Amino acid sequence: MSPALSTVDVVVVGAGQGGLSAAHFLDRAGLVPGRGYVVLDADDAPGGAWRHRWPGLTMARVNGVHDLPGYPLGAVAPSTPAREVVPAYFAEYERRLGDPVRRPAAVREVRPAGARLLVDSAAGAFAARAVINATGTWTRPFWPSYPGRDSFTGRQLHTADYRGPQEFTGQHVVVVGGGISAVQHLEELAGAGVGTTWVTRREPVYREDFDVQARREAVEVVARRVAAGEPPGSVVSATGLVLTPRVAALRDQGVLKRHPLFERVVPDGVRWADGSGQRADAILWATGFRPALDHLRPLRLREPGGGILVDGTRAVREPRLHLVGYGPSASTVGAGRAAREAVRAVLTGR
Repeated sequence: MSPALSTVDVVVVGAGQGGLSAAHFLDRAGLVPGRGYVVLDADDAPGGAWRHRWPGLTMARVNGVHDLPGYPLGAVAPSTPAREVVPAYFAEYERRLGDPVRRPAAVREVRPAGARLLVDSAAGAFAARAVINATGTWTRPFWPSYPGRDSFTGRQLHTADYRGPQEFTGQHVVVVGGGISAVQHLEELAGAGVGTTWVTRREPVYREDFDVQARREAVEVVARRVAAGEPPGSVVSATGLVLTPRVAALRDQGVLKRHPLFERVVPDGVRWADGSGQRADAILWATGFRPALDHLRPLRLREPGGGILVDGTRAVREPRLHLVGYGPSASTVGAGRAAREAVRAVLTGR
């Protein structure tokens, strides 16, 4: 083999919740970082997607950060920005694992190479017996297509680009999306005196409580889509909005006054089918994300319905590949459990 090609048992792609959990279980199984396994991460520092969240997303407002296996996060001040707390937590976790992550090491592609999979990355090429992919969704924001969108003369941005309400002082912002991110953007913007209009595809569904049974039902909706070979959608889209005291207050204040989807975007705002319109300086697309899997294209994993069939975590069309954080495991707790399952399958061959 070429000297530039390293041979390892397992390559883990991504150093977020799922990737670091996989590294923990590989380490516990006795695999040595650098020889038995390697973790490749595209970012230049620990923290995964949490590094890029907006400053106003404090620990009191996140949906939850599940503990990484073997090392709990512990108590943190609710007012601390998540983009500070979680990266620091991940960095300490990596240190305890012996710093197995190579970065910046964006993976360009994964392709078959005889008995192994060849992983081509910015940190070199690796021939692996198995690949655990844990790349999440943050790097693939979804921008829906609407008539006239290119004609808008104001600013258009996605949740991935949002940095806080200070950028919109004295403006009016149309926020598109029915999830918790949209609600949090509306809260921040309205609290800073920014005019807002909330637009969603469907009427919001508010839940009084999101108990264990509701969580299971939401995950099952996504699992059925994946089992049918369809794109998974998101677990969040199946949950509705939990009617916390904060959300209830925003609804009572009129901040969460929902408007149906507009018919088209016009140069100075949006317009509905009845001819009414809303002037806007900016459109904030809180429209979610898609799995970041472009580097897996050479493996030809897609089904006719556009999704990837998996058996547990194993990709049906390429059994040497395991997907962590895809479909039903797309949550911090789900990714950790899927990582355990993936490592067990890699080590046992089942």
